[in-house]
Amino acid sequence: MSANDEVAALLEEFAMLLDAQGVDYKPRAYERAAESIRDHTADVEALAGEGADTVAEIDDVGDAISEKVVEYIEAGEIAELEELRAKLPVEIEALTSVEGVGPRTVGRLYEELGVQTLNDLEAAAEAGEIQELRGFGEKTEQNILEGIPFAREAHERQLLGEARPQGERVRDYLADNEAVSRCALAGSIRRWKPTIGDVDVLVGSDAPDVVVEAFTDYPEASTVIEAGSTKASIRVGDVRVDLRVVASREFGAALQYFTGSKDHNVAVRNRALDRGLKINEYGVFDVSELEEADDQRAGERVGGETEREMYEAVGMAWVPPELREDRGEVAAAAADDLPALVETGDVRGDLHTHTEWSDGANTIEEMAIGAADFGHEYVCITDHATGPGMVGGVGLSDTEIREQIAAIREVDEEGEIDVLAGVEANIAADGSVSVEDSVLGELDLVVASPHAGLDGDGTDRLVEAARHPEVDIIGHPTGRQLNQREGMEVDIERLGAVAAETGTALEINANPTRLDLGGRLVQRALEQGATVAVDTDAHRPSSYGLVRYGVHVARRGWAEGGDVLNTQPLSEVRSFLS
Repeated sequence: MSANDEVAALLEEFAMLLDAQGVDYKPRAYERAAESIRDHTADVEALAGEGADTVAEIDDVGDAISEKVVEYIEAGEIAELEELRAKLPVEIEALTSVEGVGPRTVGRLYEELGVQTLNDLEAAAEAGEIQELRGFGEKTEQNILEGIPFAREAHERQLLGEARPQGERVRDYLADNEAVSRCALAGSIRRWKPTIGDVDVLVGSDAPDVVVEAFTDYPEASTVIEAGSTKASIRVGDVRVDLRVVASREFGAALQYFTGSKDHNVAVRNRALDRGLKINEYGVFDVSELEEADDQRAGERVGGETEREMYEAVGMAWVPPELREDRGEVAAAAADDLPALVETGDVRGDLHTHTEWSDGANTIEEMAIGAADFGHEYVCITDHATGPGMVGGVGLSDTEIREQIAAIREVDEEGEIDVLAGVEANIAADGSVSVEDSVLGELDLVVASPHAGLDGDGTDRLVEAARHPEVDIIGHPTGRQLNQREGMEVDIERLGAVAAETGTALEINANPTRLDLGGRLVQRALEQGATVAVDTDAHRPSSYGLVRYGVHVARRGWAEGGDVLNTQPLSEVRSFLS
């Protein structure tokens, strides 16, 4: 974990503990500071070495917080945070991962019932103690009880957006070692699954002892869990990283095998068996002339140095890792009919972004400049409208939306890229949209998203919004937040068909906490003829880089470039919107 991530996590804990103890305003200040430090390009440890004034130059970091950052870097702890922990000795991150349990609820449950852990919470709910508290009730207690298993599972898995950068840094570190001939990420992280259990790194080398030693000496490792002759495991922050070293000539076979998924590998293995071949982590072997093939390397080796050799040996095109889930890719690869998947470089603009007009951190102009610097041709500003789910009253009224349209037009005229005027309206429980039609009609683009009431079946609600003549994109359709809440159930075939009929795009929200729609739903929506949009929901310019996560979700959903709205030039986007 980098120093920036480490400090940001502490400030987020600070914010939750303050909130849990009923402190107003200050928690949001700590949250914003944490966001800015995590996204800051300079190392906060180096900045702290220059003093609190230098740290305070980071956006949203005031004098008081900068002093605490310096205190942590110099002393290894923040005295005030330790005091807060002593006053409220709870596992606040785990408890708040239960849907419906926020920091203030944690504070009350600790004060009144002594709840400190998920086990305590479960015991209190099973005993019927929570419903006895004022403002809770039986339904709330039952919802909490039902949310605990999901919270436990989520607590054991890392977000892709947290684990992938860690894995990439380890991979790049090892790749620089002279003993390493080839190095790659493997497992679910290579398939870009939204959450992962651990990071798998595969190395091809004829000097495994040198590689293992370098791996266990990785500077960011907090713990060496185990180390053997060809395998080792370390912990980097909260992420477990597993290393496996294989012979260089068997690297392709091992990469194919350890990338998975299990179902994909079984389907490929069965195809090999039908052809008198054996496929495993050491290669592809012709065993048609052997009576017995118990030895893993028995038979004539016909492939294994590269993945492409592995697939070609069984009569298949190479399968992109994102598709390896046994959802038709084996048959498609055998027929040379795999899709030409969308690439990150295909995306020309971002159609869902926020500024300081609602809950973003930057001005319209700064977001536009950031989009241009990132390489976009256009960007749409879609600040929140008022409505259910808007915490802290950050949504814009209809009057304010009109004022912002004028401000966006000024930036558009003066800037180097096209800046569209949009809004993120709220989809109510009945499917209505929280902005007057006359105002919506003045905008270039309307994203409509659900923000509250995110349980049960949301299909009717989303379909109604998709049928609204002014709605262009359904934002983060299920409303899920990974490791926090599951989101609504959606009949994606029905929603996809309506979206195709009405010319409404379905969003893949690229923020790693959402990745909503997920890959399987994207695939089924595209089968109905729907169009998707890959947006970052950026609240600051640094978030434009999150687009890669959304693109890989699109790839998991078999999306080609033409399936994604914002891979098109602006003229085509405007045609779609009209």
